[in-house]
Amino acid sequence: MPDHAIGRRAVLAASAAAAVAGAAPAAAARPAPGVGPIGPVVARTTAGPVAGARDGGALVFRGVPYARPPLDELRFASPRPPRPWRGVRDATRFAPAFLQTIDPASSEDGLYANVWTPGLRGRRPVLVYIHGGGWQVGAGSWPTYDGSRLAVRGDLVVITFNYRMGAFGFGYHEELTDDTSGDCANWGLQDQAALLGWVRDNAEAFGGDPHNITLSGTSAGGASAWQLALRPELRGLVRRIVPISACHVWAPATSLTVPDARRVYEELAARLGTTVRGLRAVPATALRDAWFSVFSGALGGRLVGSGREYRGPVVDGRWMRGFDHELATPALPVLSVHTRTEGSFYTGPGSPIPTPSPTDDASLRESVRGVLLKGAARVADPLVDGCVDAYRAAAVAEGLPLDPVSLWTDVWGDGLFRYLNVRLAERHARTGTAPGYLMEFAHPARAPWFGTPHEHTSPFLFGTYGLPDNVGACGDGAGEAAVGGAFMDLVASFAHTGVPAAPGVPPWPVFAPGRPSTLILGEPAGPRIAEPTKARQLAFWEEGDWMPRLGRAA
Repeated sequence: MPDHAIGRRAVLAASAAAAVAGAAPAAAARPAPGVGPIGPVVARTTAGPVAGARDGGALVFRGVPYARPPLDELRFASPRPPRPWRGVRDATRFAPAFLQTIDPASSEDGLYANVWTPGLRGRRPVLVYIHGGGWQVGAGSWPTYDGSRLAVRGDLVVITFNYRMGAFGFGYHEELTDDTSGDCANWGLQDQAALLGWVRDNAEAFGGDPHNITLSGTSAGGASAWQLALRPELRGLVRRIVPISACHVWAPATSLTVPDARRVYEELAARLGTTVRGLRAVPATALRDAWFSVFSGALGGRLVGSGREYRGPVVDGRWMRGFDHELATPALPVLSVHTRTEGSFYTGPGSPIPTPSPTDDASLRESVRGVLLKGAARVADPLVDGCVDAYRAAAVAEGLPLDPVSLWTDVWGDGLFRYLNVRLAERHARTGTAPGYLMEFAHPARAPWFGTPHEHTSPFLFGTYGLPDNVGACGDGAGEAAVGGAFMDLVASFAHTGVPAAPGVPPWPVFAPGRPSTLILGEPAGPRIAEPTKARQLAFWEEGDWMPRLGRAA
C-alpha cells in the first residue's frame, strides 16, 4: 500500500511504537472539500450551532465537540458534556486525532465527532462507526472513513469520532477514581458511550432518528461495538450492531488484568517522578511515551504478563463486567463480519509488526510460536507442533496452499480474530434473543498483498477503495464498485429495517450454524450463501487452554 495506507495498517494493529514510527500520519488536516462559493450550512446542536460544508451530495460537519476536553483535572475523569458556546462554531475542518505516536498533530484535546448527512430535514437511521487501532492509535477523520458516499447511497446519517486511547483510555487504578462517577477505568469506552448519548440528543439536528442508531466498528472498534451493546443502560439507545473483524478482548493477549494495570500505572508514576494521582499533571507526551516504553521489547521481558498484543478494556466490574466470551451475547440484532484471511494484514507487505516470513518447516514452527506467545507466557513444543500439524492437515483436506506463509497467515488471523468472531456468532444463534447475520468478506487484495486482510473491509463499506491511499491494494474497477455497493446497501438496509438486503445479493437468512446461512461477499463469481469457509482450521483452538473456548454450536 502507499505510505498512508501503511500508516492505516499501523493504526489498526499498533502493538509497538517501533512498528509504526516511520508511518505517515493520518491526513486529519486535509483541506475540507465543499467550502467556498457554495457557503456553509448550519446545524443546531445542544451545545450551540455549528457551520458545516457541502461535500458532493452530502453535508459534512467536522470536529464537533461531544465532550469537554479531557485535560488537567479531567484526565482520567469520566467524560463531561461539552461547554455551550455562543455564535456559530466552525465545523468545516477535522479536529486533531487523539494523542498517539504516529501523528505529530494529535492532541489530548481530541474528543470530537464528524457527521455526514444527506440533509438536515428528515429522520434517517444513524450509523455510528468506531475506528480501530488496537485501542492505541487511529482517528475517525482518516480519509478511508469519509462518510459522504455511504450517507448518500444509504440515506443515512454517518458519524465517526475520536476517543481516548492508550494510557489515557484503557487501564485501571483506584487512585484515578472520578469523584463524580466513581469510575477508575476504561475512559475510552466511557467516551464511546458518551458519544452515543450525544448522538441521541443531537441526531435530529442532522436529519437523523435518535431512536434508530446502529453501532458499527472494525477491529478494536468492532469489539467496542459489541461491548457497548452489552451495557444495560445503552440497550434502549442502540438498536443494532455491525461488528467487523472484532478484536474481542481476553487476557493475556488483548487486555490487562487488574493487578497488572495497577502495576503499570504505579510504574509510570515512578518513571515520571510522581504519584499515580499526580499522573494527571505530567506532560501528555511524556505519559504517552512512558506507556509505550513499558510495553516495548520482547514479550517475555516486560514488566507485566498481560496486554501482550493489545491493551484493550480491563474487566473492572463496572464498564466491563467480563470478557465477551464469558457473557451472554448482545440482546440486539447483530450483523457480524470477518474477512477470509484476517492474518494477511500482518504477514503481507507493509505489516505493522514486521516479522521475517517463514521459508521452511523449522522457521514456520518458530513463526507459529511467535503468534502463540501473544496469548501465553510460555509455549511448549507440543502446542506449536499440534498447531502446525492441524493447519497443515486442514489445508490438505480443503485443497488450500501449504506454503509456510499461508499456514502462518491463517494461524495468526484465526487465533486473534476469526475464531472468536465465528464462535460468538454461533453462540448468538444458539442462545441469543435477536436475529444474527454472518458475513465472510472475501474480496481479494491485489498483489503484492494477498488474501483478504484484516481491515480490507473499510474501503468498501465507505466506498473509499478508489482513494490514493487504498487503490493499490483494493483496485477501482467494476468489480470493486459491485462489492462496495453491495456492502454499503446491506449495511444500510440493516440500519433501516434490521434485515440486510441488496440488489444482486441472494436472500440472506438469519445465521444458523451447520446450514448454508453465511453470506460470502467478494468472490469473483459474485455473492453466495454458504457455510463459513475454512471451518476445519478453527477446530484446533477448541483444544488446550491457549484461548477462551466457546465450543461449536449444535
